[in-house]
Amino acid sequence: MPRSNKKKNRGAQHGGMQPFSDEDASVETLSHCSSFSDTASVADEGGEANEDAAQEDFQYKLKGFIDSTVDKSAKTRQGALDGLKGAMATRILYEFISERRMTITDSIERCLKKGKGEEQRAAASLACLLCIQLGSGIESEEVFKSLKPIFKNILADGSANIQARQAVATSLGLCTLVAEDDILDVHATMECFENLFTRSYARADGTCPSISPPTSQLHTNALLSWALLLTICTSNQLSDILRKHLPKLPRLLESDDVNMRIAAGETIALLFELARDMNPEFDFDELDELCDKLSALATDCNKHRAKTDKRKQRSVFRDVLKAVEEGEFQSETIRFGTERMNIDSWVRKRTYDTFREFVGSGMNFHLQANEFIRDVFELGPPILVDSATMKAMKISRFERHLHNSAAFKARTKARNKFRDKRVDVGEF
Repeated sequence: MPRSNKKKNRGAQHGGMQPFSDEDASVETLSHCSSFSDTASVADEGGEANEDAAQEDFQYKLKGFIDSTVDKSAKTRQGALDGLKGAMATRILYEFISERRMTITDSIERCLKKGKGEEQRAAASLACLLCIQLGSGIESEEVFKSLKPIFKNILADGSANIQARQAVATSLGLCTLVAEDDILDVHATMECFENLFTRSYARADGTCPSISPPTSQLHTNALLSWALLLTICTSNQLSDILRKHLPKLPRLLESDDVNMRIAAGETIALLFELARDMNPEFDFDELDELCDKLSALATDCNKHRAKTDKRKQRSVFRDVLKAVEEGEFQSETIRFGTERMNIDSWVRKRTYDTFREFVGSGMNFHLQANEFIRDVFELGPPILVDSATMKAMKISRFERHLHNSAAFKARTKARNKFRDKRVDVGEF
């Protein structure tokens, strides 16, 4: 996975009084600062003066959020953290954030140390979004250098709030991927995750340890972050990990927690993919036994499990079984703007899923405009889209309504014809 240390020009996004809705993540809201100008929408709002005023108002609101992260009220701090998270998830704010990154980092550090539960969770997530905005380089490295010891302390502290530990387990993984500059430190962080998820291993006699649902979620998050960091390990590190962990990871497939079983299955598929990339002739001694387990999970009919859990599990494990047995991956196409990207490997899937967890509905926007994320997925520089192309891409609400109405009428007619031809069973 490419990781560039070179900083590139990034711009801020204009916004109104409610800057963090899903619509703001769409292509229509991108400003000229991000090289995605929509002159038609600017004209509708009264021209460049209105855009500048909206940008000023937006930045004023962000400054208010930053100030409020040190408020005495925990509720106010929580709201400020969530406001900053929403902005960073749906905008490119590099210039604004770069000037204030240490102030924001200090606020995150304070909230992690002195906050509780939800506040710590929000602070941990904000740290990831801050690194995503800054990209891979000296700025994000400085942020992570300040926060990494706090993350690791919370993660290892059994008496710390479980929600905070869950959030840190996820955030530490992504921040390490983005901002860690030493591969040995990456390996040390992976060992922190190993110390958690290995506690969910089934015992030698096949019985599972008694673990509460919140703790199981912590172990699952740790496993997924560990899997994410597998994607940037060296060949020597991967060889050691395959030898040490691949024989034991199938024990997690016995877990009572469906999320842990799925995370374990996807991690095993990822390890097989990485192993075969290094050596096409890779062979696993316990392959038959593993495939039997995966096959059982792909056709699970256990009456004690919820139907939704079983459906979700079967779908995932059919793909995992194909990956382990045949080295296949069920590819998926992601469309954003005028572009598309193929998720064609377990490496890409784990990376995409992790980024999407933090930016949510803003993922398509970041794929278009965030140079760091485009670099990660090898998409090249952001593509300039002129206003004519943008206009052609849009469909007005009225046109959508007409299209949906026509489709509804066509379906109704077809169904009525079918109903007319049916035989009335009561006549016989």
